[in-house]
Amino acid sequence: MKAEVWNTAGEVVGTADLDASVFQAPVNASLMQQALVRQLANARQGTHKTRTRGEVRGGGRKPWRQKGTGRARQGTIRAPQWVGGGTVFGPTPRSYRKQMPKAMRRAAVRSALTVKAEAEAIRIVESGFGRDLKTRDMDALLRAMQIRDRRTLIVHGPGSDSMLRAIRNLTGVGTLHYMYANVRDLLQADVVLVTQDAQAGLEDWLGGAAT
Repeated sequence: MKAEVWNTAGEVVGTADLDASVFQAPVNASLMQQALVRQLANARQGTHKTRTRGEVRGGGRKPWRQKGTGRARQGTIRAPQWVGGGTVFGPTPRSYRKQMPKAMRRAAVRSALTVKAEAEAIRIVESGFGRDLKTRDMDALLRAMQIRDRRTLIVHGPGSDSMLRAIRNLTGVGTLHYMYANVRDLLQADVVLVTQDAQAGLEDWLGGAAT
């Protein structure tokens, strides 16, 4: 499978061969779903908390005597049925963390990259970003690709500081180091731009069906 190679001037300068083991891997939808659920669960803080009847303030005195009032007996105004009372079976701090073997996580990323490659939503960008790269340069590049109005994810490698600064103020454009490639970010993007060094890194990291 091949993908167009663009330079920073917004011109197609050739094509790149995409590693079949990474960009033409078997698509496992259930594995991607499992990886996505794990990612979302691990992002949860789990700090939710409500107070029980033993933790709310007040209610130390019996509101009225036990018998003779005609009303139901009550021992405290902080019981769950009272306004301002404690919560029964409310949420308590907990960890939502899920585990997933490394081989399965990598296979899920390969599936996501394959889905984008089959949809022709992956394009390769030359890695030679100059130090004087401006926001208008990246904006012009995206407009030349006719993807300025689409959700774009730029997967980059080390040494892309100028590019990261240039797209900081562009809406709808996200960045991701190739070592942090994940199912959620890849599938949410309409177009995935991969720098040449990131492509080499992805193929080295994910290449081979057994890794």
